[in-house]
Amino acid sequence: MSALAGSGIVLASNSSSRKAMLEAAGVAFEARGADVDERALEAEMAGAEPAEIAQALAAAKAAAVSNERMVLGSDSLVEVDGRRFDKPASREQAAEHLRFFSGKVMTLHSAAALAKDGQIVWVGSDFARLRVRELSERFIEAYLDAEWPEVSYCVGVFRIEGPGVQLFESIMGDQFTVLGMPLLQVLDALREEGVLAS
Repeated sequence: MSALAGSGIVLASNSSSRKAMLEAAGVAFEARGADVDERALEAEMAGAEPAEIAQALAAAKAAAVSNERMVLGSDSLVEVDGRRFDKPASREQAAEHLRFFSGKVMTLHSAAALAKDGQIVWVGSDFARLRVRELSERFIEAYLDAEWPEVSYCVGVFRIEGPGVQLFESIMGDQFTVLGMPLLQVLDALREEGVLAS
């Protein structure tokens, strides 16, 4: 293991995009999914700002995977026209989400948290704004033919690193935030905690 990779962390997620970000950044990690009832936590926080909910979910995931090493939890939330959207439960719901998103601005909140021995030591977040182009029924069906069920695991019904980029006409924000984690903040926090070389 190189000095750049550090001593290694635990990623409390099985997200392929989050794994890919850490791998590309040269961070050594072990992925271990966190058992958190996201919907129950969201219900408890009804009325809270999306960024606060994303941070709380990220922290809950980090704390749920108790380990002597640093644990990284992360979560993303999508908001369109003041309405929050979770991952689609079915292809039909995915199509409904895409119809609602059509021609609107999507705000994507991505949060991350670090925990050590079950205690939260750092929380951060960022957001991006993505303008969805006008989506035809023909496009929505063809898109879901190609991307379902992979996008059932994605808030916003898209993988920006894949065909999901075709949903948008413009994006304002950090590319890592759009991918699902404020990576630059995470790396800085890992350096501050002595996990990565500064």
